[in-house]
Parts: sequence; C-alpha cells; structure tokens
Amino acid sequence: MDRYVKIPAGEFKARCLQLMDQVRATRQPVVITKRGKPVAKLVPVEEEVPSLFGRLKGHSIARGELIEPTGELWDAETGLSWPEPT
Repeated sequence: MDRYVKIPAGEFKARCLQLMDQVRATRQPVVITKRGKPVAKLVPVEEEVPSLFGRLKGHSIARGELIEPTGELWDAETGLSWPEPT
C-alpha cells in the first residue's frame, strides 16, 4: 500500500472534492483510513474505449429497400453490362 496516498476519514470528508480532482489529475489512488486502518479507496475511473461496432449509427439515411434489384443487367463472372433486351 506504499504507492497510495493515505488520508484519515475526517480529512477526506473535509477535502473530498479537492481529492477527487487530484485523483483525476494524477491517476494516483487515495486510501481512506479510520483509526489508521484502510477502509476505502478512491481510484480514478478507467476510460471506456468506444466500440467500433455501431459507431456510425445514425450518421446515414437509407431510402428505399437496400436489397431490391437495381434493374441493371450484368454478367457476374466478367462484370460487364449486358445490352438491354429488345
């Protein structure tokens, strides 16, 4: 526990907001003690890494059916367009 800042509960109560800012800035946890014994620990919040899945949700608009035929005739093997039927 040597790598933590230790503080008595009474002092923590008086300096709570200041200590929260300190933990956020330094990323160093604070151990709160009562009668010299550790009872709680104030630790920085781990930032969540945003998921790539669904990240663009709401950034595009789909109009119509996305899987209906386009009406364009083409050869799947060559990728060339076919002439329109007469």
